[in-house]
Amino acid sequence: MQTPAPDLMSELLQGMRLRGIQHRRIRLAAPFCLDFPGDPGRAQFHFVAGGEVELQTPDGASHRLAPGAAVLLPHGRGHRLVSPGQHAGMVQCHDIRDLIAAPLCEDVAAIDSCDGAACGALLFSSCMELELGAMQGLVRLMPPAMLVTTLLDQQPELLPILTAMEAEACGQRLGHAAILARLADVVAATILRGWVESGCGRASGIAEAMRDPRLARALAALHRDPGRAWTVAELAAEMGSSRSIFAERFQAVTGVSPLRYVTELRMRLAQQWIGRERMPIELAASRLGYASQAAFSRAFKRVTGHPPGASRRPEARIG
Repeated sequence: MQTPAPDLMSELLQGMRLRGIQHRRIRLAAPFCLDFPGDPGRAQFHFVAGGEVELQTPDGASHRLAPGAAVLLPHGRGHRLVSPGQHAGMVQCHDIRDLIAAPLCEDVAAIDSCDGAACGALLFSSCMELELGAMQGLVRLMPPAMLVTTLLDQQPELLPILTAMEAEACGQRLGHAAILARLADVVAATILRGWVESGCGRASGIAEAMRDPRLARALAALHRDPGRAWTVAELAAEMGSSRSIFAERFQAVTGVSPLRYVTELRMRLAQQWIGRERMPIELAASRLGYASQAAFSRAFKRVTGHPPGASRRPEARIG
């Protein structure tokens, strides 16, 4: 299998930001059914520290998760965690938002439905902001559920991290909640890196461009300096081809013209900078090569459908 060109892959991974914003340590009495509603624009991570869980996704797929298993759901779609062998209607399903959560530390809460009974499962779940910067379009190409078990042969360094997560979740030592939150970020980021390094699965479009060494050189240069006033001729020179051949190849692979791609790239970066990093709009405009904030705002609204200020989202709260 072809892997992405090293320069472009480095640009992707360097720009990746994955941050847990809401974590839950969950103890469930069997039988159980837990509903996680969709949260567009955010990923969900689950780690099974004890017991077995069945993950059910909206596409009808079902995944059995044994102790030590971890999964990343990158699309922000709703899903369920149920006792193995349970079918629809066999047990009442509870919305995760309706369960009482006791704060453990900042951004981490505990949910316990065992109430003195033997617990059927012990989980650590995280809602995460997933940003791939200039390559945000890759998120929609990812599979609905990304299981850590598929990576262990290629990335055995994950195993001691998973073991540490299991020990922290079960042992409940001082500071375990904060440590679990950080380890969850590491495991989820490693799952994403493994997907990129494996060639982005069977994804097409930008992923295909990443596997084309000559085209990838042009894309890597563009991603390194998105605020430059790029011309088609300059990008073609990076690829080592004529303008016409470059433009034709670029359009065929990415589905958009080179200059349209540049604009969309800038707006994806701007959304991340303004929305998550709280960067002032005028600074984002300057970094992306716009002579005025007004020109930047017009381009932003044309691409995204809303003004730059609307990208700011409130901080998540545990509830």
